[in-house]
Amino acid sequence: MYQLIDTHCHLDNPVFDNDRMIILEKCYQNGISNIVVPGITAGSWKRLLKICDANKSLFPAQGLHPLFINNHRHEDITRLEHNICNNTIVAIGEIGLDYYNKVYDRVQQIYYFENQLSLAEKYKLPVLLHVRKAHDDILNILTKYDLVGGIAHAYSGSYQQALRYISLGFKLGFGGVLTYERSTKIRTLAKELPLSSIVLETDAPDMTVSSHKGERNSPEYLIECLDALSRIRDESMDELALQTTRNAKEVLSL
Repeated sequence: MYQLIDTHCHLDNPVFDNDRMIILEKCYQNGISNIVVPGITAGSWKRLLKICDANKSLFPAQGLHPLFINNHRHEDITRLEHNICNNTIVAIGEIGLDYYNKVYDRVQQIYYFENQLSLAEKYKLPVLLHVRKAHDDILNILTKYDLVGGIAHAYSGSYQQALRYISLGFKLGFGGVLTYERSTKIRTLAKELPLSSIVLETDAPDMTVSSHKGERNSPEYLIECLDALSRIRDESMDELALQTTRNAKEVLSL
């Protein structure tokens, strides 16, 4: 049986309230032993921690997501530091920059991103990165901090940018997109990058696998991401499960 780690799953989302425990049981049956649950707004942190406290297979992270910039307040940085000091969290995240939609203020995004990186540096915590159309800016900012690394979630940058992330101690997250044959760029990256740099994720309830297109994504489908990676790299699922789990444990100090 595998011992896979879903390194990015929003299992605290209310869409899972009716069947969260059923999903977790299905995860165990599929060899998914642990799930990292990122935070996105200060208002969600308490609920997230409560859900993770109730199930020791869940690892909480805390962060201020760039797409919720209008929900954030400057005092949330102080609240985040308080949570870091008073709870066991495995990472700061989901944090980053999103330039895809221009309605989100870039100056404010950078403000929150840099302040959270300062906390990651201070408390030696890895970070879970959200990056869309902003890889170069993210990479340039990361070099200003003495970080222990982290994960570039749902990686979509170039091969050269991937090597820069790796040089900074980051792993690259791949998930449901691998299961779509038309996703040639992501599948090529997953094939060509060193296996030591890859971790698996679902981003559930978003970014679902091809067999459940149009439906709610679920962490139980991580096994389908593993199968897709096996086919893409022409390597055994056993080998990939072992190494991607090792990678996740290493970067998140699990």
